[in-house]
Amino acid sequence: MEPGEFLARWSRACAACALWCAALLAQDPLTRKPDRVVTLVAERFTFNPSKVTVRQGDLVEFVVTSDDTDHGFRILSAGIDAAIPQQGKGELRVRFLANEKGQFVFECSRPCGAGHNLMRGTLVVR
Repeated sequence: MEPGEFLARWSRACAACALWCAALLAQDPLTRKPDRVVTLVAERFTFNPSKVTVRQGDLVEFVVTSDDTDHGFRILSAGIDAAIPQQGKGELRVRFLANEKGQFVFECSRPCGAGHNLMRGTLVVR
């Protein structure tokens, strides 16, 4: 094989690899732009809104803040469980890839008072 031919093959292989990597990154939920951004507010003992509807296949980014104390945000079936900072201390950003149709419960996962067990919402994937 001539040096020029080797270089041409090498360049084509590198270009194909770069395209393949770019396609993978475009599908990665950590680097892909979300299809939908949902803002939730947590406060004793509710989420507002308490029902969110998205399309199957959507990459959803939840932006969650608290209007009072520390709370948690959990979608058990998706393996999501994160802390929501108390009022004025920032926000939580969590991504959810809506692969399956159905209803998913999101709930507070940090004890926040007497009504903690009632602090739930529903994510509907259509």
